[in-house]
Amino acid sequence: MEEKNGNFVAVWEFWARPGAEAEFEKEYGPEGAWVRLFSGDPAYRKTQLARDGSEARRYLTLDYWETRSAYEGFRKLHAEEYLAIDRICEGFTEREAKIGEFDVVSS
Repeated sequence: MEEKNGNFVAVWEFWARPGAEAEFEKEYGPEGAWVRLFSGDPAYRKTQLARDGSEARRYLTLDYWETRSAYEGFRKLHAEEYLAIDRICEGFTEREAKIGEFDVVSS
């Protein structure tokens, strides 16, 4: 099956709470709550979870979408579900920051 990378990516940085790394990876990984929510939208492509090689509690998520407008529309349409999952996942994170939203120029 050909993988579709998408033309847009939202990047977030997270610091997992000490001792909560496994729970964090479960919820933010390929079988987690975020991917389950996003997967209902045909414009969603994939999520990559990356862990910092020198700081084991620091992670990045990269959420790929077909377009920026599809991502923004999804966020508006699913604001309540997004907030509910975010509240649950706060228990696994010490802090989070949006790195940015990017248009993919090559893959």
